[in-house]
Amino acid sequence: MNLNNIFLATLCSAALVGCSDDFLENAPQGVISSSQEGDPVFADLMVNAAYATFGARYTDSDAPQTLPVTNWSYGEVRADNAYKGGGGLTDVGEVHDMETMKVQTNNGNIDGKWFQLYNAVSRCHAAMRAVRACDPADYPDAELRIAELHVIRAHWYFELVRMFNKIPYMDENLPENEYVNVPNDLYSRDEHLARIADELLDAAKVLPDVPEQVGRMSARIARAYAAKVKLYQAYEQDAVTHAVVNINKKLLQEVVELIDGLNGYDLLPDFQDLDLVANENGCESVFAFQYSINDGSIDGGRINWSNLLNSPGGDSPYHGDGFFLPSQDLINAYQTDANGLPEFNYQSLPDYGVIKFDENDHTRWWLENTSHNVDPRLDFVTGRPSITYKTYTASPCLLWSREPDVYGYNCAKRFWVSPESPDMRPGWPWGASALNWQVIRWADLLLYKAEALIEIGTDIPGAMKLINKVRERAKNSAYVRAFGDPTKYAANYNIALYPENVSQDYARKALRTEMRLEKALEGERFFDLVRWGIAKEVMNRYFAVESDNRSYYSGAVFNDGEEYFPITTQQYEFSLRRYTQNPGYPAF
Repeated sequence: MNLNNIFLATLCSAALVGCSDDFLENAPQGVISSSQEGDPVFADLMVNAAYATFGARYTDSDAPQTLPVTNWSYGEVRADNAYKGGGGLTDVGEVHDMETMKVQTNNGNIDGKWFQLYNAVSRCHAAMRAVRACDPADYPDAELRIAELHVIRAHWYFELVRMFNKIPYMDENLPENEYVNVPNDLYSRDEHLARIADELLDAAKVLPDVPEQVGRMSARIARAYAAKVKLYQAYEQDAVTHAVVNINKKLLQEVVELIDGLNGYDLLPDFQDLDLVANENGCESVFAFQYSINDGSIDGGRINWSNLLNSPGGDSPYHGDGFFLPSQDLINAYQTDANGLPEFNYQSLPDYGVIKFDENDHTRWWLENTSHNVDPRLDFVTGRPSITYKTYTASPCLLWSREPDVYGYNCAKRFWVSPESPDMRPGWPWGASALNWQVIRWADLLLYKAEALIEIGTDIPGAMKLINKVRERAKNSAYVRAFGDPTKYAANYNIALYPENVSQDYARKALRTEMRLEKALEGERFFDLVRWGIAKEVMNRYFAVESDNRSYYSGAVFNDGEEYFPITTQQYEFSLRRYTQNPGYPAF
């Protein structure tokens, strides 16, 4: 798909899927006419269309689940946390290429993602122009709506930067016939991130702390997002190798101050509360994509289409497609030592909880090597054979993988409501519910602040207190009970808090471990590795270790420069061959 297709296509949608609240009930239809210019009702509908980009189902793609706004493929399958899953290696094979670091410039999934992201930016621009065409006397909320659109646009440009690095920047004032002339190397990564952070902070000056309607952008969202962007910006990268060459402590101090300025948030008392619809806009939610079911829209509701492929398959009650499966390496990483602290050298230990079959009777099987201590989040995040799955009592998680010989027998437990829950819509779309997708939650910000404090280096105990606050929530959550015997736990759960008076190196290791265990499968892992400058080291070690379990990793190598996706051939041709390629890929 070429970038200019975005601007030739209709900018409005007949079925908005991005948010679920009252202000999105009416959808604009058809093309823009001159009679609609200056009409506040039409302008509001265009703003709604910009919000709808959070639902993914708005481009001309008939498979929004393969271009997930949740980043399950771009941020987790591409990292060491997850396998592609599904019906085998060729099922959505372009994601398999991402998983094995074999992405080429003709990868349609990557080109589709570029198109989707710029389509989202385009909707923001169209809405900005529609709002500004209105008489302020007729549209008193115009300034607020423009600020909301700046936050939405900032989100999509942030995604473009951390996926593609070299991107063209256009604003709403640039004539569309000039887009083809915009180079993709005019601004550096750091310059893009600085502009995005400024855009968010400028919007925060206009927006209320608490929005008038749930789901709208707010000043708190804008400031929280600016903190995240500045955290990325602080890790300054070499333009060619992408190695981290400096960590900007001034920017990190700004991260700390922005997070300190936020109020009204807290951790939910139990980690598992994150996957309950009743809590989706609760105290921990900072910025979430809003979803709903049975709201009168097509296909049962404004659901999370990005996760459509990922509900458990095989013999599961979800009857799903079984994509996005936790890696054995992730499961191993949840092991703890005798003191309840992470086994930092877990890759030297045998695989935890491996399924074994009776050679004479393959209907008989058990989990082997289960005596080691584990963090209870293991069974909050992953579904493992014979282990109780949420509150489902009909059976434990059994053979819920579609291709166990290829991907193993584990599945994801996060992001799904329990299969017997009235909050899940039965049938197709498989596993659909009203559960929001949390883009930024309070636990993220506590860990971001801890990361900033560690790298500044002047308050390591304060950083460890923040990490322990997140870890203590896991410690105090209700542990999973053995299926059929609620008097026993399903595993040897043992989790303790970190010591606070530690070295900077230990604190950094603890932070990065906690970030992985707390946020596993949330679409952030690969981007964290790139931010820290350790993606190549971690991924090549992962391929070496995991190739014993997943033979398709044999020969997989993370090469210099693969921290970002390549600029696709389609976009190079669209630019009349002006775009330059990212380092690490053959020049055009």
